[in-house]
Amino acid sequence: MKQTSRTMLARKHVALVAHDHYKNALSEWVQENKEILSQHELYATGTTGHILARETGLKITPLISGPMGGDQQLGAMISEQKIDAMIFFWDPLNAVPHDPDVKALLRVSTVWNIPVATNRSTARFLITSPLFGQEVDVQIPDYQAYLDERL
Repeated sequence: MKQTSRTMLARKHVALVAHDHYKNALSEWVQENKEILSQHELYATGTTGHILARETGLKITPLISGPMGGDQQLGAMISEQKIDAMIFFWDPLNAVPHDPDVKALLRVSTVWNIPVATNRSTARFLITSPLFGQEVDVQIPDYQAYLDERL
């Protein structure tokens, strides 16, 4: 597929997601990194978003709960280039009823070339990168060229 680029602004739009067994870990991580995260626009799937807002005091735009369609809602935002990075503390040892949605979310993140951290270590590396607080160009699919070829 042909590629084009888009510019991520210095103020990133960051999605925060956690499966049930990892909500506390994500909340602790967000609290530890509150200063950096407060400089960005934050979004989170349903329950996680309400927990994080309550426990950290950060302004977080809540989406629908993951199992109720929040993963798909977030995937749509990624494909619309409204999300720049995702911190997703997922549970690799327990299947969840909405596993297909989770796979689709990770797939669309890869298609649209957004950075994804799936644990504390990668999340720390991601937000402490100098690029996280800078304007940066990234390669994305050239959707118009894709349409032109197909129509």
